[in-house]
Amino acid sequence: MIATGGSGIEINLTAVILAMRGDDPVVYASSLGATMPPGLPSGPFDPGRHRTLELGLRSFAQEQAGLTLGYVEQLYTFGDRGRLLPEGSGEAAAPHLVSIGYLALTRMAAGAAQRENFLPLYTFFPWEDWRGGRPDILDRVLLPALERWAGEGEASSDAEGRGLTRRERLALSFGVDGTPFDEEKVLERYELLYSAGLVDEARRDRRQAAMPDRLRLGQVMPFDHRRIVATALGRLRGKLKYRPLVFELMADQFTLTDLQRKVEAISGHHLHKQNFRRLVETGGLVEPTGEQTTTKGRPAALFRFRREVLRERPAPGLRLSARGSG
Repeated sequence: MIATGGSGIEINLTAVILAMRGDDPVVYASSLGATMPPGLPSGPFDPGRHRTLELGLRSFAQEQAGLTLGYVEQLYTFGDRGRLLPEGSGEAAAPHLVSIGYLALTRMAAGAAQRENFLPLYTFFPWEDWRGGRPDILDRVLLPALERWAGEGEASSDAEGRGLTRRERLALSFGVDGTPFDEEKVLERYELLYSAGLVDEARRDRRQAAMPDRLRLGQVMPFDHRRIVATALGRLRGKLKYRPLVFELMADQFTLTDLQRKVEAISGHHLHKQNFRRLVETGGLVEPTGEQTTTKGRPAALFRFRREVLRERPAPGLRLSARGSG
């Protein structure tokens, strides 16, 4: 802890460790206590032990999850006082918690002991998975509740919307009123649900807006962990367009169908098969290995990531087309 007057500052490092289980993205989350929901690997930064923030994060991942991380990126900093205190406690002497989140990618080894601790990513955000079409939860549950919330404060700017009205925040986040749906706005959608009191974390944090009969919109997480996961998913979706990060999650050899399914799993929507293959092949992102495998009784060529592309152009990503049904 770093002392600052009567209270203090605690720096907490938290990792969103993302991997693939088959064609589905999964996040490492384990029990943090008998009465707490599954949470992300985390721990306090110790300047005497950890030379850098990232090294501290990697050590927590190894100690708590037994995982060696590949790509790591700092993505989130959030500070608040008193959020972790029991309801009714005084906040004057509470430490100011600074939570620094990281995105980390890893490959899940077959038969790994940690597999049971990897939870499906979209259990936390069921409204983000469009691979099978528009999620039913949007029109059945979520948007009607948000419409009521927006109507209650329609006449004035939302205090947490930086000058935007509730209706404007709803349109920009969820693509209503003629606004296109932006798959990268994962955090904005979660923050809007939090502001509207529609997620369990809002009640836990004693939000005045929390609805008495709150809806269970996705699996709850402790502290601000679901907010950090939302940030990680939005960041990863954006980076697919200019960084070949998806290959951090692939086996050394893969079929183009397998690659497409992994990209669809992260982006959250279906991609046109021929357009995707043309994009990958003309972009020089992969090269054939000369080997084949059998899928559904048919031979399929195996490919690998062509690492030379990293030296050939500054943004070797996947410029994905809009949702398709082909």
